[in-house]
Amino acid sequence: MPHTYGMAVMEHRTSFALDEETLSRMSRLAALWQVSKAEVVRRAIEKAEHEALADRNSCLARLKDYHSQGSLVAEAANAYLVQLAQDRGNWRGQL
Repeated sequence: MPHTYGMAVMEHRTSFALDEETLSRMSRLAALWQVSKAEVVRRAIEKAEHEALADRNSCLARLKDYHSQGSLVAEAANAYLVQLAQDRGNWRGQL
């Protein structure tokens, strides 16, 4: 196995089209971090995935908390939906 000096071995290649502003941003980050543009993309994907999972987990935690507090009883939920439908009907009529 060849020595990679701590760098990941890349097994896949891909191409994609970018607008000028995105390409400029990628180039600036690559220069700032002193890494390749591919590494900028890898880091951005890793950060985006981490944030998306954190957001998802946060939403699920809030939903579980809501349900643990008893959430809405069916009658209150139905009354809300009826009121919402009426409000939408009134709003549409005002246009």
